[in-house]
Amino acid sequence: MVGHGTLGGSTIPEEARVSGTTLSVRAVLLDMDGTLVNSDAVVERIWLRWAARHGLDPAAVLRVVHGRQGHLSMAILLPERPMEENLADNRRMLAEESADVDGVVAVPGAAELLGALVGAPHALVTSADDTLARVRMAAAGLPLPPLMVTAEHVTASKPDPEGFLTAASRLGMDPADCLVLEDSEAGIAAGLAAGMRVLGIGHRAAAFEPTFHALDLSGIGLARSADGTMTLTLTNHAPV
Repeated sequence: MVGHGTLGGSTIPEEARVSGTTLSVRAVLLDMDGTLVNSDAVVERIWLRWAARHGLDPAAVLRVVHGRQGHLSMAILLPERPMEENLADNRRMLAEESADVDGVVAVPGAAELLGALVGAPHALVTSADDTLARVRMAAAGLPLPPLMVTAEHVTASKPDPEGFLTAASRLGMDPADCLVLEDSEAGIAAGLAAGMRVLGIGHRAAAFEPTFHALDLSGIGLARSADGTMTLTLTNHAPV
């Protein structure tokens, strides 16, 4: 069993806090919002308006929505409402989100990591639909990975592992050889359920017990071997 240490009142695996951790992988699966792109300002603006319309506690809404498809967040928050209404509401919100890129920026180190991954097996796995994913990546000035698994490609949203397993299958990779980069509770749970190692990105990720944890992407070094193996060195860890 991996030991645990405390960070801001939460526990994270001991190995996740050791500076200079190295790991070998054959594919990297990247979440978008909160991992590659900081879109918190937009997400919170839109969901806080939604919460106000429905008379819901704003903090409770924000605890649920990160990492999930919108209609499933709505189903959790409004359990008595028919799913057809959630789906219609979600379509309207996706249109709002696609039109609002104010404050959308790249997470530190995202451009460099994506540049290092060119030509290596990697994929974007996001709960956003294809349009929103393209809009946000462009707004952040980031290139699109060659493989994108978006909301249209799955029948179950994170925390279900379907998206990550779909990406691994399309890349021809064993799940155990994949590393997931995620920031949200739902996304980290999905990666672990897929049988993959998970590198949690950002301060909030530490609470959800990923396999490893880094404050952002700027402390990730990547080297590639002739046999296709990638070695990642993690130096930007949360302090003990």
